[in-house]
Amino acid sequence: MYRKGHYGVSLLVFAPIAFVLLSFEQVDLAVITGAVMLWLAMLPDVDHRVPGIAHRGPTHSLAFAALVGAAFGGAGVVLSGALGDPLTGVAFVGGVSVGVLGFSIGALTVVAHLLGDALTPAGVNFLWPLSGRTYSLSLWTADNTVANYGLFAVGIFATGAGAYLGVAL
Repeated sequence: MYRKGHYGVSLLVFAPIAFVLLSFEQVDLAVITGAVMLWLAMLPDVDHRVPGIAHRGPTHSLAFAALVGAAFGGAGVVLSGALGDPLTGVAFVGGVSVGVLGFSIGALTVVAHLLGDALTPAGVNFLWPLSGRTYSLSLWTADNTVANYGLFAVGIFATGAGAYLGVAL
């Protein structure tokens, strides 16, 4: 997928998150989460700029998603200490700790990218380094303009619907 397609998949993954956060009246957190997911939608493609790392190799795996999730979770724990209950030092959003929320957002941001790439014939190796198998749905090529803009449009619609329902309910 190209950038617009990855933005669309990220928005599709973000839509239920927006719904939940807005249902708990966490407007600021919903906006920040959506912005971060879009900002980092292309993070796995950093492998284009790092010598010695194959494209759709380590940065296109669940291991990388867990690594990014751990970094976001760690940031959430640090933030939780600043925002949390003075007694426990833990902050919660809708019953979920900020550290768990951070891990989830970080990991889901990468997983959204992987899902977008899995739609193409080249696919991704979700289980790197444990397996050499590539997973692909082969629905369209990465450069398919209709698919990229279509995913972008569907992602915008899904996020809008999730946001509307989160506020309306």
